[in-house]
Amino acid sequence: MKDICCIGHITLDKIITPEHEFEQNGGTSFYFAYGMNQLPPKVSFQLVTAMAGKDMKAVDDMRRAGIDVICHQSRETVFFENKYGHNQNNRTQKVRAKADPFTVSQLQGLEARVFHLGTLLADDFSPEAVKYLSERGRVSIDVQGYLREVRGEDVFAIDWRDKLAVLKHTDILKLNEHEMEVVTGLTNPREVARRIADWGVREVVITLGSYGSLIYADGHYYEIPAYTPRQAVDATGCGDTYSTGYLYCRAQGMNYLESGKFAAAMCTLKLEHSGPFDGSIDDIQRLVEAG
Repeated sequence: MKDICCIGHITLDKIITPEHEFEQNGGTSFYFAYGMNQLPPKVSFQLVTAMAGKDMKAVDDMRRAGIDVICHQSRETVFFENKYGHNQNNRTQKVRAKADPFTVSQLQGLEARVFHLGTLLADDFSPEAVKYLSERGRVSIDVQGYLREVRGEDVFAIDWRDKLAVLKHTDILKLNEHEMEVVTGLTNPREVARRIADWGVREVVITLGSYGSLIYADGHYYEIPAYTPRQAVDATGCGDTYSTGYLYCRAQGMNYLESGKFAAAMCTLKLEHSGPFDGSIDDIQRLVEAG
């Protein structure tokens, strides 16, 4: 029995910014796993992913780093092209290749207290797959992939077709300021949080970029500050890093405010460089204490 099992595709990412252009691996599962691996092993963790055989070096590297990985074969590996402007909160995407969706049969035998689903595209996890996992542990979802429809190679924001069927089996939902409006049609984060809670979600986590984040749970709001980075280098994976810190703390029984501050500080430190979080828990705690 693991404390946290993250399920999601590892991607191939091409990152384009005004200053740089480079390729790297990515995806929620990638940033989440490496982030967890940098923290003290107070929380047991397992990654479940899927890639094409030709791209397995990413998985081999993870295993060499000490990450517990189960990898299923896929005909293709997800290939994203992410282009950022000077405002790191905004990006445009293209999908050069798609991986196979996860199936219930691939999820059988997994044991965890929390399953974190790192959705990248709308068909990654069916309602049946989410229901199956909810019967075995708590379900945490990063909503981003459910709102991405691929037409050709272009990505379009869409409403979430099966949201009510999925959310009634979801304990924790993370979404950002753009996603919250697509999911609910509302623009006020507090109203969004209440609406999603009415749909059955126990913990609603809304990240608001440089404006901080909001957590709604047990009928209470928790305002989380944003920490100022020394420089904003690469926002790719910041939301995934926030989820890492938040679930790491919640798995240890820390309260919502403590967990949110830890997550926000971890996210800020990741923003200061390209690639996954590579700092330490001491770095995070110093930033939280500094305010």
